[in-house]
Amino acid sequence: MTGSGGDPVRVAVVYPDLLGTYGDSGNATVLAQRLRWRGHAVDQVTALAGDVVPDSCDIYVVGGGEDLPQGLAARDLGGPRPLHRAVASGSVLLAVCAGLQIVGTSFVRPDGVEADGLGLLDCRTIPGRRRRAVGELVVDPDSRDGLPVLTGYENHFGVTTVGTGSRPAGRVRSGVGNGDGTDGAVTGHVYGTYLHGPVLARNPALADLLLSWVVGPLGPLDDAECDELRRERLRAAPGRASRGSGRSRSWRGLAAGRGKEPSRR
Repeated sequence: MTGSGGDPVRVAVVYPDLLGTYGDSGNATVLAQRLRWRGHAVDQVTALAGDVVPDSCDIYVVGGGEDLPQGLAARDLGGPRPLHRAVASGSVLLAVCAGLQIVGTSFVRPDGVEADGLGLLDCRTIPGRRRRAVGELVVDPDSRDGLPVLTGYENHFGVTTVGTGSRPAGRVRSGVGNGDGTDGAVTGHVYGTYLHGPVLARNPALADLLLSWVVGPLGPLDDAECDELRRERLRAAPGRASRGSGRSRSWRGLAAGRGKEPSRR
């Protein structure tokens, strides 16, 4: 476990030149800054396409992108398997949209051929039969994670089915998500979602949950500005998404030792 005064916490962004269409690389910035505010040293690592992705980082961020870059990223990560080694050693992985599909068991390429994913999450993605899912996405997270309602936006055509080796990250209150009333998938310290935003800028409690898996319980921060952004975005979501949004309640729970590794379903 890395702590204040010890070795820097290494936060890696994987292939932002391929998987950076929706600004998801900003999640790494959020993680790094929330660590610094708490006195932790941070080493931010960026692995571009063609680079050797290190397998010794503490947290990895894999973002969203278009179909062709998604296929290239899956191919290049599947050969040397750096993320497999990192996760096996206890590293945390946040995968968003195309990243979620890549770290799943399989997804369908633009030519209609099913491609192997990395298999770090038990979920399979196929093209949707209806129109593209675009707009605000609001998710009631799994109660085991101790998080408030999550807010973000989605832009994808995939339909994702979660198998028994993972669990959904939550149930959709407003939007589409996986396409079956749930969003994302979670196994151990691998957390996948369709929430852009970047998701951790909109949901600092989720950022702190991921960080707690690395450094342990966290002290509180003043997230008043984030809380106002969350309220505004929840009000903007269609339907009754803003009901019960409230203030992020993560800090006290994490400081008290909640935010443990989620169990598998």
